[in-house]
Amino acid sequence: MTDHPWQNDLEPLKGIVSARAMKGETMLLNMGPQHPSTHGVLRLLLELDGEEIVTCNPEIGYLHTGIEKSMESKTYVKAITMTDRMDYLNPPANNLVFVMAIEKLCGLEVPPRAQVIRVILLELMRIASHLVWLGTFGLDLGAMSMFLYTFREREHILHIYEMVSGQRMMGTYFRPGGLWRDVPDGFVPAVRDFLDYFPQKLRDYERLLARNPIWMERTKGIAPITGKQAMAWGLTGPSLRGSGVNFDVRKAMPYSGYEQYDFDIPLGPDPGDVYDRYWCRFQEMWQSLRIVEQALYKLPGGPVTADDRKYTPPPRSEIGVSMEALIHHFKYWTEGIRPPVGEVFTVIEAARGLMSCYLSSDGSPHVHRVHFRQPTFMHISALPHMAPGFMLADIIAILGGIDIVLGDVDR
Repeated sequence: MTDHPWQNDLEPLKGIVSARAMKGETMLLNMGPQHPSTHGVLRLLLELDGEEIVTCNPEIGYLHTGIEKSMESKTYVKAITMTDRMDYLNPPANNLVFVMAIEKLCGLEVPPRAQVIRVILLELMRIASHLVWLGTFGLDLGAMSMFLYTFREREHILHIYEMVSGQRMMGTYFRPGGLWRDVPDGFVPAVRDFLDYFPQKLRDYERLLARNPIWMERTKGIAPITGKQAMAWGLTGPSLRGSGVNFDVRKAMPYSGYEQYDFDIPLGPDPGDVYDRYWCRFQEMWQSLRIVEQALYKLPGGPVTADDRKYTPPPRSEIGVSMEALIHHFKYWTEGIRPPVGEVFTVIEAARGLMSCYLSSDGSPHVHRVHFRQPTFMHISALPHMAPGFMLADIIAILGGIDIVLGDVDR
């Protein structure tokens, strides 16, 4: 029997919080799971000594959907639509990593036009994702106008994505062997209009934030991590490159023809802090504009789906005139495709970092096993190392600086 019966309630936390918390010398504070600045349904168990963070323990799972297990009950093509819901701010990247795995299993060659269109949409949605991050991050730190400005610019990108896929976000536009359909006539002019419109807005954002004394006070020197620490904790994307580590899958292991494009990899110093992670993401938007401009210039004609009747649907123009095409269409959507037995691994550079997919086939029309490695699951896991020693108010900047999406984590 202890002197304080309430201490029995802390037994499950033994080894998670410090010995001082077990003695009642520090305070335990629940941040979330409904806190407006957690960017999703996340609980942080904070141990505080005054306003200084002693320990920080994230608790995830509030948004768990069982996407990977649910995909096993679906055919390969039908399972693609579930990937949209993981990182719901960057759905095409989720589609791509899974579709690339199917293409690798089946040996499908994606036509050049489809590859270029994929790159254009991937980079536009990378910008859209970074805009959501910048707007919400600014809202967290008191730069409220940024939220309004960035969401205004994001609407232009969502309009383009809706134009090609029929949906603003969950479009499932990438399919095995290419795309759902070719882009409409208004696609290229809409993208060019955005390329003309957006650079000035980026310059406005830079004038608002880059040397803003309050912004710098809230981000400079906060949660600095070395490149060695970032790699040890599994950080990728801007969270890794903000600490000076030059690794981007688009350069290191090019896919979808990224080796054809000229672009730079923004890097921060070693060690890098919250400000450096912000700066890397900001500069990435400029580089994405460069890639999109090059892709528009080299956009070829031709088909947007591989000509492989075993794994791709027939052209819609043939369905009304060919009984074989109609039967093929019916069997494709009802029975699904049957990739050969085997297992593959694919990896891409998503907006938040390295995203990979392990896919196993047993020769049936249904997904045998699929597993995704999502970047922000690792980033949340690094919070217990990044937060201690900083103030309670800093946790908002630290959390915003790693750009988390809970659908990405709790899949």
